[in-house]
Parts: sequence; structure tokens; C-alpha cells
Amino acid sequence: MDDPAWPELQELFVTSAAPLEVLPVDPAEGRRCLLQLQVTARSALGSLVLNSGGLVLDGGWVRVFGGGTASDGRTMPSLAHVNAFPERFDPAWSPTVGLVVGHDVLGGVFALNGHNPAAAGRPGAPGQMAYFAPDTLAWEALEMGHSAWISWLLSGRLETFYDGLRWPGWTEDVAALTFAQGISVYPFLWTKEAHADLAGTSRRPVPMREILGVATDFARQMGTADPGFLSAA
Repeated sequence: MDDPAWPELQELFVTSAAPLEVLPVDPAEGRRCLLQLQVTARSALGSLVLNSGGLVLDGGWVRVFGGGTASDGRTMPSLAHVNAFPERFDPAWSPTVGLVVGHDVLGGVFALNGHNPAAAGRPGAPGQMAYFAPDTLAWEALEMGHSAWISWLLSGRLETFYDGLRWPGWTEDVAALTFAQGISVYPFLWTKEAHADLAGTSRRPVPMREILGVATDFARQMGTADPGFLSAA
């Protein structure tokens, strides 16, 4: 591929202001992701799935999905697995709602909007990033595309973005997780009690599926918009 995005991404990785780990890729799974996405390695999205198993930022607080990996006893699900791609290439299949491209440990979901995000209740324009916030149970428009989002993640702005959602000792708690786990907070993050005293909440590691399932159920019960698909992993 002429003019791949990977060398440019590698330069960003070297200068990252945020702690970063670039995971090795499962080559076959990375190629499967790229084929079903029908994008080229000239894009940041295509280069990430082809060349990396995923990105781990701030010690694991944010996970960006790539081609998937299983190394050193740790497994990062691939973008294909998280988004339930067909097992074999299907030219008729497309993620019309959008792609889930990252999670954070609290159950926040980063998604790349598809061609009709409004139909799925997501804000922002097609091809732009949106974030499902675990403390409000609502989607927020990030007003940037995928490649700009990667640059933003590496810029060191996560501390500001997560202001009020990190507690003393969070780095040790996150370091103890597997990539299939997140941190459950009780009282829940969207309650007045958690907003008033996050440090006083009870926190424990649980499967990410459980965190996302609870958030979806409460969003429906509380009358906010159904968040829709958050992950198949």
C-alpha cells in the first residue's frame, strides 16, 4: 500500500503525552478486520487494525480496539469481535449504526458514527466520533473524526476529559484489570451520591459486558434514549 498511515501513527506514539502501550497484532485477525471494513491502510482506522492489536492508554483506563491480540497472558478483543463482524467476509454487511472503536474502564464507549447516526439516537455527523458517557447515560458528540480522535487521545487531555471521574488510587485499580474487565461503581456514576463523593463509592472489577448491560438497562428505565449497541465483546 502506497502512503500507509502507520508510519505517521508511529511518530504520534513516540511523542504521546499519555502513557501508551501498543499491543502486537494477530495478523490474520487484523486482515479480517480490514477486509470487512473495506477501508485502506492509508486511514488511521485501517492501519490500526492491520498493524496493532490495540492501544492501551493511561495504564488501561482507555482501550482502543485494533486487530486483536493474545500475548503475555492478556487478550484484547479485536474490532471485529467487539462489533460482531461476520466470521467470513460479507460484502452485503455494513455497520450502519457505526463502529465501537474504544471503551474506558467505567463503561464509557467511543463510537465512530455510521451514515445515519440520528436514526440510532446518536449525535454528531456521519464519520464523526461520539461518546457514551457512563455518568449521564447519554451520547455526546465529540466533533472530530477518527484520526483526530487518536491524536486527541495521545495529546494528554484525558485527565481533563475525565475530571471528576477518577478517585485516589485509580491507577492501581486499573492496572489490576484484564482487558475484558471494567470497574463497577456503586452508588452508580449517574447518581447524586456518586457525583457528590466519588471517593466514597464502592468499586470492584467486573466483566465489561456487565457494566454495559447495567448502563443500558438503566438508560431505558430512566426514560433517556436507548443507547443501542455498545459492544459484542
